[in-house]
Amino acid sequence: MTRTESRIDHSARQATEDPTLASAAAQPRLITLILLSALAVLPVNMILPSLPKMSAAFHADFALVNLSVAGFSIVTAFLEAIGGAISDRFGRRPVVLTALAIFVIASIGCVLAPTIGIFLLCRMMQACIGPCYSVALVIIKETADERQAASKFGYLAMGWALAPMVGPLFGGSLDEIFGWQASFIVLALLGIAAFLLSLRELKGSKAPASAARGNYLASYALLLRSARFWAHTLCMACSMGVLYIFLGGAPLTIGDALGGSSARLGFYMGMVPAGFILGSYLAGRYGAKIPIGTILVIARLLTCIGLAVGLALSLSGTTEVLALFGPCIFIGIGNGLTMPAANSGAMSVRSDMIGTAAGLAAAMRISGGALIGSIGGLFIARSPTIHTLFALMLASAVLALLAAIWAAIVERHTRKPR
Repeated sequence: MTRTESRIDHSARQATEDPTLASAAAQPRLITLILLSALAVLPVNMILPSLPKMSAAFHADFALVNLSVAGFSIVTAFLEAIGGAISDRFGRRPVVLTALAIFVIASIGCVLAPTIGIFLLCRMMQACIGPCYSVALVIIKETADERQAASKFGYLAMGWALAPMVGPLFGGSLDEIFGWQASFIVLALLGIAAFLLSLRELKGSKAPASAARGNYLASYALLLRSARFWAHTLCMACSMGVLYIFLGGAPLTIGDALGGSSARLGFYMGMVPAGFILGSYLAGRYGAKIPIGTILVIARLLTCIGLAVGLALSLSGTTEVLALFGPCIFIGIGNGLTMPAANSGAMSVRSDMIGTAAGLAAAMRISGGALIGSIGGLFIARSPTIHTLFALMLASAVLALLAAIWAAIVERHTRKPR
């Protein structure tokens, strides 16, 4: 039997034994799922360059208009937690199509809004697109084995990382040429394209009935009693904490080394998302060949080693910019490797609650990372030095490494012979 025939035979046996895979036999193209994941994060900061013009157009205070960014992120985190659970009950396809339909209507509403109040309402409605990223992860999880899922998650994460990188540049260009409304028109058109693709490709994606189907709180409780879920989710939260500490502390501590140049600061800070894309690519390239636990430990070790070098350089009095920002690229590489593998592990706890696990893990990752970043910010405010920044990032990275080791141990105990 050839390797291709063997894979087909293995996939057929999997679909027969696993009702979830059988129900999701019509697998959508990866590019469609990448579009869904990118569209889930693109609206977050695409409108940033247009905020001053929006403020002038609505004759509103800039702080009020800025709620269109902060409020969007808060609503997204909340919807992430419940969107996955809803998809477990009603299916992946209805949730995606409903989210996209609301997103398109809300985007058009932002263009036509006559007042700042209606604009903000429509902007909050746009956040319904958020759960599409988690659902895209779920669909991959349902149509691939654990290692293959981790590999595809890596490619999905590349789109998820690229979108917020190019978003402000794209939105700023549209604003300059056509006006601030153009960004929302483009978002509506992308939403329509994603809706049509999803309508055609998301077939048979209804999840099997959960034992806790009638009680969402019971589903959350089942997951929160799982050591496997906690290990992978804590690893993601602490990894995000490293990033949030860097984003909040780098401008205050390392920025002085750049002579106060915002452009140079933005360029060097871009090394972290560039590292994330590289890490996500490596996860996509090798995720199917290496055990999840091993990937997590390697990823967190890379980050710890990079930050330890950065701390040593800062303590030695080094002021060279690349010596300070260079080690930070390992934040991105480590997170790019971590997120696909940890997401796959967290979603493997219960086959009948994959969506619930994806949504809850996303909400805990965002809120946990933000909490760690806020605590780190308090220390940096008291001691705004470069070595304080590196010490705090390294502390969070070590916590993520400990969680990764825990996850690797749990994975070894739960691994079943194929």
